[in-house]
This record gives sequence, structure tokens and C-alpha cells, in this order.
Amino acid sequence: MVDKAKDAIALLKADHRAVADLFEKFKATTSKSKQKSLATEICTELVIHTMIEEEIFYPALKGKIENDLLDESYVEHDGAKLLIGQIVASEPGEDFYEAKVSVLSEEIEHHVHEEEMPKEGMFAQARATDVDLVALGASMAARKEELKAQFKSEGLPTPTSRTLKPVEIELGEPVA
Repeated sequence: MVDKAKDAIALLKADHRAVADLFEKFKATTSKSKQKSLATEICTELVIHTMIEEEIFYPALKGKIENDLLDESYVEHDGAKLLIGQIVASEPGEDFYEAKVSVLSEEIEHHVHEEEMPKEGMFAQARATDVDLVALGASMAARKEELKAQFKSEGLPTPTSRTLKPVEIELGEPVA
């Protein structure tokens, strides 16, 4: 029997539930200070989660699960990182602040669905491989604790994109 406390998939699913709970708390409050606190916690959790997936989990699965799933996951992470950067640089009460958190929630919900889908999802495919998910989970848990300590002392770093190319974008007049 797999020790679920150290299993990589159990660790990632626990992260998914924790972030979903934070999004629900965000939706339930109108307090600007509570929104800021929750949004900061959401963004921190998501940056850590994406880092452990991209540094440890996804590379361990490369060539063992459908490449399209991995490719889409990296791109979905990068889309989320764009919103995370926008949220971290804003304040509650600013135009589109709550909308950005809401859209981030929807993007994460979609990403989680694709990872957790029975049979064809990433986690189901990972379970069918020869990857030692318990050892992988231990590595991920250790890296997660390291990142939490680092971010606590140094602050949240600028998210790193792995799939996006620099493009010119013209910023128009703000929506009134």
C-alpha cells in the first residue's frame, strides 16, 4: 500500500484543495485587507505549487505520459503566472482586482480538472508508470518547505515563464 502522506499525487491534490478553499474564502469576503491577505496567500501557494511541479513532478513524467498533457500544463502554469504577477502588483479596490482573482480561480479549476481526471488525467497516467511516487513526493515536500522558508524571508519572487515568448503588446485606455 502506498503511503499517501508521502505520495506525490496526494501532496499535489492536498495543494489543490487548500488553494480551492482559499479562493472560496476570497469570494466570501468584502474586506479589502482580508482580500489582500488571501490573494497573497493564494499567489504564494500557487507559485510554490507550480515550482515543485515544474522542477520535480513534470520532469519525472516526461516521456512516460502523454506529451500533450505536459505541454498544456506548462502553458496553463504560464497563463496563471501572468495573472499572479498582475494580482501581486495590485491592491484590492483597484479596477479588475477581483476579476483577476476570479479568472485565476477558473484557470486553476480547469488545470486541476485536467490533472485529476480519472483514467486520462495526468495523475491517472502517472500512477500507471514506473515512477516512484513516494520518493518523488518526499523530494517535492522537501522542496516545498525550502521554498516556503525562502519566500518568508525574501518575499515572493517574480514568476518565471517557461513557454511564453516576449511579444509587444500595446496597452490601451483603461476600461471605464
